[in-house]
Amino acid sequence: AQLVESGGGLVQPGGSLRLSCAASGFTFSGYVVSWYRQAPGKGRELVAHIETTGGNTVYAPSVKGRFTISRDNAKNTVYLQMNSLKPEDTAVYYCNGRTLWGQGTQVTVSS
Repeated sequence: AQLVESGGGLVQPGGSLRLSCAASGFTFSGYVVSWYRQAPGKGRELVAHIETTGGNTVYAPSVKGRFTISRDNAKNTVYLQMNSLKPEDTAVYYCNGRTLWGQGTQVTVSS
């Protein structure tokens, strides 16, 4: 069983990215899934999480209104749509579910 993140990259301030977290080896639909991020020199912080059916979501205050977490259980995938990106969003983004962590995907917001 594993989680694999993708979709990171370099984007200018104000831009958008969509991250994906794909699960393999188990059925994702039975688990709450969270996105975390870790900026250089800082601890890992919770960005958002989504309950099993996608009906309930929670966001960190710093991203609320800009980021949207969603899931497609048929595709065993959770997404993080990130809009209006800021330099302070620069970090490695990780997904977490069923006590598993992905390898992370780098997001860099810079002009």
